[in-house]
Amino acid sequence: MNEENLIKIQKRAKNWLLGSFDEFTKTKVKELLENNSEELKDSFYKDLEFGTGGLRGIMGVGTNRMNKYTVGMATQGLANYLKKNFKNLKEIKVSIAHDCRNNSRFFAETVADVFSANDIKVYLFESLRPTPELSFAIRHFSCQSGVNITASHNPKEYNGFKAYWKDGGQLINPHDINVVNEARKINIEDVKFNGKKEKIFSIGKEIDEIYLEGLKKLSLSPEIIERNKDIKIVYTPIHGTGVKMIPESLKNYGFSNIFNVPEQDKIDGNFPTVISPNPENADALKMALDKAKEIDADIVMATDPDADRIGIAVKDLKNNFILLNGNQTNAILIDYLLKKWQENGKLKGKEYVINTIVSSEIIKEIAKKYFVEYYEVLTGFKFFAEMIEKNENKKTYIGGGEESYGFLAGDFVRDKDAVSAASLIAEVVAYAKDNKKTIFEYLIDIYKEYGFYKESLLNIVKKGQKGEKEISEMMGNFRENPPEKINNINVILKKDYLLREEICLKTNKIKKINLPKSNVLQFIMEDGSKISVRPSGTEPKIKFYFSVKENLKSKKDFYELQEKLDNKLLDFENYFNN
Repeated sequence: MNEENLIKIQKRAKNWLLGSFDEFTKTKVKELLENNSEELKDSFYKDLEFGTGGLRGIMGVGTNRMNKYTVGMATQGLANYLKKNFKNLKEIKVSIAHDCRNNSRFFAETVADVFSANDIKVYLFESLRPTPELSFAIRHFSCQSGVNITASHNPKEYNGFKAYWKDGGQLINPHDINVVNEARKINIEDVKFNGKKEKIFSIGKEIDEIYLEGLKKLSLSPEIIERNKDIKIVYTPIHGTGVKMIPESLKNYGFSNIFNVPEQDKIDGNFPTVISPNPENADALKMALDKAKEIDADIVMATDPDADRIGIAVKDLKNNFILLNGNQTNAILIDYLLKKWQENGKLKGKEYVINTIVSSEIIKEIAKKYFVEYYEVLTGFKFFAEMIEKNENKKTYIGGGEESYGFLAGDFVRDKDAVSAASLIAEVVAYAKDNKKTIFEYLIDIYKEYGFYKESLLNIVKKGQKGEKEISEMMGNFRENPPEKINNINVILKKDYLLREEICLKTNKIKKINLPKSNVLQFIMEDGSKISVRPSGTEPKIKFYFSVKENLKSKKDFYELQEKLDNKLLDFENYFNN
């Protein structure tokens, strides 16, 4: 970093030694200025910005950190924006929830105070709740906005501020940008921290009950559940918010044999039993898998700290537990939902499903079979919510998911929902058992019908200001110098979602992409493989999504074909990791 940039950062930091900042904060800033230039740079070189998951960052002092002041300024900016947008309303209302993380309750109460000080009515959950229940509450109370304090599956050092709009979906353009712009206008002295208690209303059990009843209406096979209600389910919330609601939803569906992992039922923002509370990672499910082997379970399920993402483990053909990825879970759920909607006579020709551009295209093939409309959206469930809102009262949303372990069935919630997903996954296990199959054999049947799609994800971490620059340079190089061949396979199509262009590399013919701008590149290969590249919106990394496909003729060919596809994926990973 050059001296001019360092001086700018020091100046930003010294502003936090003045005015309304508390003494603890000022002391910490002084320590950074005097003793830790690297931490100082990362703490102050920029402001936290809204990404695919809202405001998210490491907790600590500084403009690039989650703390009382950055949370307060974001809330004040949102409050100002709400007052401009809804100036004709007699009363503006918001709902607020939080997860299990360190400082989450404090941040949630800070948000409630700032809103109420701005004469906005606040519905604050009495204790931690899943993210999807916050989305539900916004719609239930006819709120104009909402905030959830969570950093989802990030490590314990992180926290976040997810902002929602009146439809129950996360903020999208232009609202997200406008809120950030409003926040940037604000000095710390402008933030109204002194809340009006008469404007803050505690909510809890009464919303839980209504939400759970809504989830139960998603069930499509109650008679099958009744016949198979004793399937063995192991569930872990990984110290998070699913600890109460997911077992209750499973019981509400009719399942009676639910096993927990006592050590991970303990609510703890330090996540003491795992390295990272991410259900994508095998380590996070180790204790649940040990329990499953002990009791010979039918299914293992784990959710992240705010219970919007779910990971599952199932027995394979060799009776060993394996983890399924998000694409596999989505394929199982979409296939089951469409199959049962058809069997139950619910398909009327106006139904649709949603998938993201970086997720498996097997969803498109399943939708095609059932003559159900298929939409692709950018990464992030805020775009699912936008599509559902756009089709409200015209078409019926059945379900949709993304490769990063999120799924949403039904439209009464407008964010990914691991509570409903867990209940529906258990229902699929019961359905498969009723048909003398395991859920893994159900998945193989899907592959036999639509093709064996296999995916992998490569994350390259680049931390701090230097890393941010490196990621930008990598994206620029891929954009300006797209590969003609990857591992001796021709690239036939490049999709640039920032330029909103699809370019045929053989003919140079350009086709418009009818989606919002996003910094995503895709390379389509002549063998049908798909490679997507994008910077993460919530973490310091660049992400590479690989998808390959072959035809699967029979169950006995599964492992041989899986090895072939895995080797192909590994070759792609090695190509981009060098």
